[in-house]
Amino acid sequence: MAWNEPGNNDKDPWNSGKDRNSSGKSDTDNNAPENDPWGRKKQNEQGPPDLDEAFGKLMEMLGVKKGGRGGGSSGGGNGLPGKFGGGIVTIAIIGLLGLWGASGVYQVDQQERGVVLRLGKYYETVMPGLHWNPPMIDLVSKVNVTKVRSHDHKALMLTVDEAIVEVGVSVQYSVSEPKNYLLNVRNPEDSLAQAVESALRHVVGSSEMDQILTEGRELLADDVKTRLQNYINVYGTGLLISKVNVENTQAPTQVQEAFDDVIKAKEDEQRVRNEAESYANGIIPEARGRAQRIREEAEAYRSEVVARASGQADRFDRLYQEYLKAPEVTKRRLYIETIEEVYANSSKVVVDVEGGNNMMYLPLDKIMSNKTAESSTASSSVLSSNIGNITDQVIDEIRKRQGVTRREGRN
Repeated sequence: MAWNEPGNNDKDPWNSGKDRNSSGKSDTDNNAPENDPWGRKKQNEQGPPDLDEAFGKLMEMLGVKKGGRGGGSSGGGNGLPGKFGGGIVTIAIIGLLGLWGASGVYQVDQQERGVVLRLGKYYETVMPGLHWNPPMIDLVSKVNVTKVRSHDHKALMLTVDEAIVEVGVSVQYSVSEPKNYLLNVRNPEDSLAQAVESALRHVVGSSEMDQILTEGRELLADDVKTRLQNYINVYGTGLLISKVNVENTQAPTQVQEAFDDVIKAKEDEQRVRNEAESYANGIIPEARGRAQRIREEAEAYRSEVVARASGQADRFDRLYQEYLKAPEVTKRRLYIETIEEVYANSSKVVVDVEGGNNMMYLPLDKIMSNKTAESSTASSSVLSSNIGNITDQVIDEIRKRQGVTRREGRN
């Protein structure tokens, strides 16, 4: 039965120990503990804590005012729901604030940079580490600044000598300025592709076809990189071009065979030129060495002739001194030496016999060959010494034939 129904003696469950009797007087002797519906004990009795008091203290800490007490007032009956409603709202607000604050903590990696936008406007660029920004107020965008990205481009282009070539390049780039990369251009990759197209066409259009297809590829890559970086800086995309590689340069497919023949002919020309240079590098030093050898031989011959002439002149001077001393002996000596030299250099001798009509033939070569067969190991010095013997034999043969010729003439 409710506490305020008839027959309940107006016992107030919220009454802290004060009970009314039927006559309206207070009974403080022995009815307070029994009439308390919550079973609260006296203050001097020890027991478990009162849940109502604990909850009330919690509400006070949360800033919720307690509801009014009263026996028959209607406002006193709504106190407990008011306490619960205010506490739940406060706890929810505190929890939401905690979640909001925790969601603002973020980590920026070592290879990244964080671009902070506060209410849609650039605020700052944060470095690697742990950071906090108010959520829903600041927007943080992380950008990788160490990753090397690549863009490939291939197209048909017209050279300065009005030839069409197919050029393919690969561009390697990275992000150098995160702010410009995110805010200045809507799509930096598209801007890069258009800049590559423009720079490549400009460089190819100012070069000749042979240079692009052969040895000018490195120069082409350097020129494209320089011009492309200038374009990117003007656009403000925040990109850094690290390297440009020329993947392939070739003629269109329709005329590829003709270009291959031309390239092959140029390679043959270069090969022949290299062979000619190699031959020239080999023959020229050899010719120079031979010329130097001939020059040295001529110098030695000149020195030899001059020395021989000087010796003969000195010999003639000495011989003249001897001639002055003994003219006849010197004449005879000179005659014999001259005959020896003549006979030594002649293999046949024809002698005109004095006082006769016949001429005598002496085969000295046969005589010498017989002598050589007898002594094949004789030296040139021995040959010179045999000249006198040969001369004596010749003289004896002449005398014999002269005697025969005279006897025939007498008969």
